[in-house]
Amino acid sequence: MTFFDDLADRIAAVDSVVSVGLDPDVDRLPEHLLDHDLPRWAFNRRIVDATHEHAACYKPNAAFYEDADGWRALAETIAYAHGKDVPVLLDAKRGDIGNTARQYADLLDTADAITVNPFMGRDSLEPFLDRTDAGVFVLCRTSNPGGADLQNLELASGEPVYERVAALADTWNRNGNVGLVVGATNPEELAEIRDIVPDIPFLVPGVGAQGGDAEAAVEYGLADGVGLVNSSRGIIFAGEGEARSASGQASGERSDPRGMGENFHKASGEAAKRLKKRLNQYR
Repeated sequence: MTFFDDLADRIAAVDSVVSVGLDPDVDRLPEHLLDHDLPRWAFNRRIVDATHEHAACYKPNAAFYEDADGWRALAETIAYAHGKDVPVLLDAKRGDIGNTARQYADLLDTADAITVNPFMGRDSLEPFLDRTDAGVFVLCRTSNPGGADLQNLELASGEPVYERVAALADTWNRNGNVGLVVGATNPEELAEIRDIVPDIPFLVPGVGAQGGDAEAAVEYGLADGVGLVNSSRGIIFAGEGEARSASGQASGERSDPRGMGENFHKASGEAAKRLKKRLNQYR
């Protein structure tokens, strides 16, 4: 079984292609969690409890965990997600050579899949590609405006760099474990890349806070029904800035100067459910 076999089963089980990005920015966490031994874990646990029925995958970004307590919080989060039968894709964007790459690939001892940067070429990705049971999502065309600085450069062959990356990823997919990261903010490019690699699943970021095209994300992001459409801030911070609900007041919920009360996770659950319903219109 490959990661994508497991992901297909999960998608079928919850009727969802939603990836929930777990990016617990400490500066935005509800104040009542800050006294917890591991505030990021406490936050993630509540998000997972509220969203797992709608989540095909969780995608923690390593940048929010790269300190001693953060790695502990990440380990707890991955184990908890697995306890809910949800796979975990670590958004780490790793890519290096030799022993360094092999050390990075050890992250797949706990996570089920990882994002990688192809800039240093195939040998920098071999330790990841060799993990036949793990998913390897190769950065191809990202949704940030600056992505065009390099990704859209035209090669001597006339093709842009992102198209070459897609074509190379197809040749790297000997174990059936390669996916591509393709942003949702440019539907035309999504369609072009799908034409190049008809059988490779995409991880499509940019549908939430970045306002990407949900219909295009589903139409072009899925290969044989398998793929992921990610939202991070749009789900996990959905309760930010909301006034306390009547139910919260009735239950004695404490106010939070950051605008996220003790029931913040309920808004996250509703946001994940809405995105699932929105995406399912196009599946």
